[in-house]
Amino acid sequence: MTIPRHQDGHATHPVHEHESLWTATVSMPHFAPLAGDVEADVCVIGGGIAGLTTAYLLTQAGKSVVLLDDGPLAGGMTGVTTAHLSNALDDRYVEIERVHGVDGARLAAASHTAAIDRIDAIVKAEHIHCDFERVDGFLFLGPDDSHNGEELLDRELAAAHRAGLVGVEKLPRVPVGATGAALGPCLRFPRQAQFHPLKYCAALAAAIERASGRIFTHTHADSIDAGPPARIKAGSFTVVSHAVVVATNSPINDLVAVHTKQAPYMSYVIGARVPRGSVARSLYWDTHDPYHYVRVQPGPESAQHDLLIVGGEDHKSGQADDTQERHARLEAWARARFPIVDGGHAIECRWAGQVMETIDGLAFIGRNPLDKENIYIVTGDSGMGMTHGTIAGILLMDLLLGRENPWTTLYDPSRKSLRAGGTYMKEAANMAAQYVDWVTGGDVASTEEIRNNSGAIVRRGLVKLAVYRDEHGTLHERSAVCPHLGCIVGWNASEKTWDCPCHGSRFDKLGRVINGPSNRDLTTPGA
Repeated sequence: MTIPRHQDGHATHPVHEHESLWTATVSMPHFAPLAGDVEADVCVIGGGIAGLTTAYLLTQAGKSVVLLDDGPLAGGMTGVTTAHLSNALDDRYVEIERVHGVDGARLAAASHTAAIDRIDAIVKAEHIHCDFERVDGFLFLGPDDSHNGEELLDRELAAAHRAGLVGVEKLPRVPVGATGAALGPCLRFPRQAQFHPLKYCAALAAAIERASGRIFTHTHADSIDAGPPARIKAGSFTVVSHAVVVATNSPINDLVAVHTKQAPYMSYVIGARVPRGSVARSLYWDTHDPYHYVRVQPGPESAQHDLLIVGGEDHKSGQADDTQERHARLEAWARARFPIVDGGHAIECRWAGQVMETIDGLAFIGRNPLDKENIYIVTGDSGMGMTHGTIAGILLMDLLLGRENPWTTLYDPSRKSLRAGGTYMKEAANMAAQYVDWVTGGDVASTEEIRNNSGAIVRRGLVKLAVYRDEHGTLHERSAVCPHLGCIVGWNASEKTWDCPCHGSRFDKLGRVINGPSNRDLTTPGA
């Protein structure tokens, strides 16, 4: 679907709510559901960037691959990313070094650099037109860091150099272009990148098919039996494979082992129109907590504008009741720092996505804990989903081919990060506190208080219900208990979803699962 435009290239109303720029401008290729039993060397579950990259690299290495996705390709978090390709990690190198040591920080920097380089190489090898370009990245100070900002930047600069990043330097001001507000001193990270993630993923899917890989969408993986051989049940059919890669953003095959070491956060995004070339095409992010992140996406050739993509306003999933206000706060933040944002109808799209933050800042990629050696997972994007997803493809390919990889221990899902113990205890306490919702009242006393096209939790006797009233006034009731581990979901008014505050399962307004770790819909009351 394309964004409707006036003749001057400006978007018409309504604004694209709950739809990213990427999904509004590219239609992903369609694939048939699984319609029979199949066999393969590897079954990849999940068709986002991690699953597609893994499948692509394995098929290039001569392995037979079956990829399953329960929706359209890249229909999950890959479709709502802001698509920063960076080796400047969200948790910053001072923290990565504290938790993982200097050697671990060097491996982290090397792996994310390699991921950007691999995407660059794939784009060239496959002749992919996905708006890929190398850009600079700039870390600037948030308002709360103005008093000690120089010291903060100096420490991060030294840590980045110890991690082996070449060319990182401190500048007196952020070069955003002549029309940006003065953002003060910053660190410049050279040779970062950006792209259109769905154009890239669509091309990966085509390359997988050319290499005889088989892709099945709208195919739900109901269960995984490690075997060996592994057997993946999908409705009436079975995929038999030597190995399984679970690349579903949050693993659907693991109840506890990994989920206690990461926490789900919602992050909000706007796409604001700015005159073409008025903001330098770079990546920008600040030191605020939660931080803001910015990039520029070129507008259509026929238009006279670019889109300033601004993200932030993060909160723990299912633990905020002001979700509708967060896009407005992002818009105010953007206008204050980028006054060139047009007035009136400048906002073309608003969306949100979920980030899985690990306790030590790095993803979990490798053999699944407590499972047999033929089951692999990738999760814990930690705000770096595009590079972590590409790292997953490289690392998992090596593991599956029996090759040495220097990143194996760093990303091992079984790792114990003792220096991150404080974060672990904090997140565990927050998670445990969510079970108090079992004994509290509902959001409203009666379903009569629920407006059309809105939802709320309602207590009915001893049970809680997730109740949605559609645009026609009809009520849709589901149990409010997440099928994963029994937390009570909460209504996200901005995204019109039910979000689990414990482990990040998300369900659409009618209770259908759209993000794991739950592998089942919210149940019908009394079922």
